[in-house]
Amino acid sequence: MAQFIQGLELSRLYYLEAVKPILDAHFPDLRYDAALIGSGSEVLGFDTARSTDHHWGCRVMLFLSEADHTRCAPEMDAALRRELPHRFRGYATSMTPDAGEPWVLHFDEGRTAGEVAHFNSIRTLSDFLQEALEWDGVTPLDVTDWLTFPQQNLRVLTAGGVWYSGLGAVERVRQQLAYFPHDVWLYLLAAGWARIGQEEAFVGRGGEVGDELGSRVITARLIRDLMFLCFLMEKVYAPYPKWYGTGFARLTCAPTLTPIFHRALSAQHWQQREAHLCHAYETIAKLHNALGVTDPLPTDVTRYHGRPFNVIHGDRFADALIKVITDPEVKHIAQQPLIGSIDQFSDNTDFRANLRKREALKALYR
Repeated sequence: MAQFIQGLELSRLYYLEAVKPILDAHFPDLRYDAALIGSGSEVLGFDTARSTDHHWGCRVMLFLSEADHTRCAPEMDAALRRELPHRFRGYATSMTPDAGEPWVLHFDEGRTAGEVAHFNSIRTLSDFLQEALEWDGVTPLDVTDWLTFPQQNLRVLTAGGVWYSGLGAVERVRQQLAYFPHDVWLYLLAAGWARIGQEEAFVGRGGEVGDELGSRVITARLIRDLMFLCFLMEKVYAPYPKWYGTGFARLTCAPTLTPIFHRALSAQHWQQREAHLCHAYETIAKLHNALGVTDPLPTDVTRYHGRPFNVIHGDRFADALIKVITDPEVKHIAQQPLIGSIDQFSDNTDFRANLRKREALKALYR
């Protein structure tokens, strides 16, 4: 068995040592970008040996201009098939469809002679972006575009690596998508705090009537929303749910907050749950003040409108953030129901993956 190499490093080495020499020999004057971005745990740097069981391997994404793609792509593919090695760093370079699930690719260990069924892609950046975001990479982005792009899609486009920038197109788009515009960011922070304000009292209210299960569910929901706020505060796109905790662990605030979250989730009684959540609220309220985007707000929890439940009053933070938004379009959207982005009003996987519905979703903000 090959010694495990994380996919990003494997891709970089594969490009430099196997793919690039072939392209240099046959297409010395061709301008292209070589990268590994888009779907795949290796793009995020989260892959392990387990990841190698499907859709993982020696691969590079080669991006050409429209004209060069029409002119050169078939020849490039043929040259790579002829001349790539059958193994690289211990891994088979050919891939084969699964017998039962033909859309799933595995290493083709049996192919040791003849053409390599390589795992590289040769395409235009505009075609790739249409598939990834339903955006051509050229049309200027407006506020509703940013609000309907799932963060997991933005993360995998701005993560990964660029191994060669002959066109410069991939780097240009990655810089453009690096993070939300300032006032969109403020709006998302406001929507995040509003979600906290809507449910923070229910941990105690459910527990008070003996609904410990309901109290636990609300606790988990609040922790997810607090984690989302932390991603926003550190200006890091939140990843796909499978990698949510893994991604959160890499945030600066994670060493402080993770033990608090664990204690809240494992607490046996609602009073303990609430106490740990309050610790988290106060910690994150201090992080908000450290951003300096609003006047400092009180960071101590207080009673919920006279009821015996302690809360941070997330609506106070939402209101303060909305007041400092200056972009007219964002300001208009913030005066409507505070639904936030697609990630904040829906966690349905199929809904967020169906990017062809983005135009319809934009109507929610108009």
